[in-house]
Amino acid sequence: MSIRVEFLERLLNAPGPSGFERAPARVWREEAQGFAARVWTDVTGNSMAEVNPEGRPRVMMAGHIDEIGLQVTHMDDDGFLFFDVIGGWDPQVLVGQRVTILGTKGEVPGVVGKKPIHLLEEEDRKKPSRVKDLWLDVGAEKREEVEELGVRVGDPLVLQAPMLRLAGDRIASRAIDDRIGAFVVLEALRLLAREGGDASAVAVATVQEEISYSGGGARSSAFALEPDVALVVDVTFSTDVPDIEKKELGDHTIGGGPVLNRGSANHPVVFEKLLETAQEEGIPCTLQAAPRATRTDADAIHLVRMGIPTGLVSVPNRYMHSPNELVSLEDLDRSARLLAAFVRSLGPDSDFTPR
Repeated sequence: MSIRVEFLERLLNAPGPSGFERAPARVWREEAQGFAARVWTDVTGNSMAEVNPEGRPRVMMAGHIDEIGLQVTHMDDDGFLFFDVIGGWDPQVLVGQRVTILGTKGEVPGVVGKKPIHLLEEEDRKKPSRVKDLWLDVGAEKREEVEELGVRVGDPLVLQAPMLRLAGDRIASRAIDDRIGAFVVLEALRLLAREGGDASAVAVATVQEEISYSGGGARSSAFALEPDVALVVDVTFSTDVPDIEKKELGDHTIGGGPVLNRGSANHPVVFEKLLETAQEEGIPCTLQAAPRATRTDADAIHLVRMGIPTGLVSVPNRYMHSPNELVSLEDLDRSARLLAAFVRSLGPDSDFTPR
């Protein structure tokens, strides 16, 4: 396994909720500068890195760099802050968490407050927590102190849950969905920079996927790049934990290799080529059905312009949309090697038209 874990840790620890991705995007671009022929960003905030720019076909490899987070909506005269969610949260996991507010003067620590269970009525103890029942406490005694810290309405925040090494090759962290996708596509580009090939490859760290009701940064970057084929890397539910229904989701395990998506936005020719490549490279993988939508950047990319043949490679992930998502480093390495091998197998005459 050759992936750069220290880079992954810096990327995961950089706070960047949807719409506020600048910190992790800077980390990503700084890393890309070490080997890419060209690195740039666009007005939407997408970051791009390219190798072999004159090659053909042109392959877009996309992973979104944003994460779910929170946003300050109000502060009262006593210095308490109130918030709403950015992306899809289970409010139960927010209770009692430590947070980092991205203020105008820098990062501000705080905690999520809730009325103690001792003071709740018996009936209320049985009810799930709601976001409107929670607040933020930065230790201030009045509103002016909060403002002096550089905190304003609209400031984003993330939970304090940095990357943690677990047993074997497993890690836990916030932002795994889908900062590991942005990581994998850049690792694949690193392999291509070293190993070469006929195709031009552009790795894209897209923005705003978690709130991409109109396609987010994936749509705008795909429109600008005009790729001949696109590969999207995201996470999917691992089904190797208690109380998960494999009949609905399939059998996908941590450490079991990447998951190849079929149906919906996934182009049949790209899927077959990915599966063939995985078999040739000896990379274990499982298949996943997507009869309606993938709920990833693939949905935004595949119908851009006249249509872009798109494939989705997913990494099994435990505890999705929580402060401690869990993945295998080996699965990240395998996914990067699969993408690089797919791109190396292409030539100027590669055709993705279904026959």
